[in-house]
Formats: sequence, C-alpha cells, structure tokens
Amino acid sequence: MSRQRVRRAQPGRYGGLAALSGGLIGEELDDEYPGDLEGTPVFLGCSDVDPHIPEERVHDTAAVLESMHADVTERLYEGMGHGVNEDELEFVAGMVAELVD
Repeated sequence: MSRQRVRRAQPGRYGGLAALSGGLIGEELDDEYPGDLEGTPVFLGCSDVDPHIPEERVHDTAAVLESMHADVTERLYEGMGHGVNEDELEFVAGMVAELVD
C-alpha cells in the first residue's frame, strides 16, 4: 500500500500566519520541511492543557517553522482549555495592522 502525501503550500514570504489552538497536523511530523518562509511572522497560541493539541505539538510546530526561517511568537496559556482568548486576538490584530500600515 502506498503512502499518500499531503500537498503543502509553497513556502515563501507571507503576510503572516496565526494558529490559535493549533499546530501542524499528522501522527508524526516530518524531519525536514523544504523551503524558506523568509521571515514570515507567525503566532502560535494554545493552552498548556488543550485536550486536542498537546503542548509538545505547539513546541514542535514552532521549531519546524523556525527552521524554515519564520519569525515565530509562541504563547502557552495556563489552564485555558480549547479556545481563543483576548491576548491572542490582540496579538493577531496587531499583526494585521502592521500589514496595512
């Protein structure tokens, strides 16, 4: 049985990426992700006890994106569960504001 590969977006400079209670998906992450994100600003926000996204996956996602030269901000929120908070919304709003300035 052949392994089906997931098609990925082409790396390059983007305006920004925000993952609120999220991270890279899959049973296991690849050892290498090709391409250069050229300093793309990235925000990863998640709870330290999210029932759907293990804390380690957030750290691993940050490491992968940093290895692709993204400018990563990672924030874990104590005891928040699976959701989005005001701090995350403010940070992402600031990212968007920088794009339109």
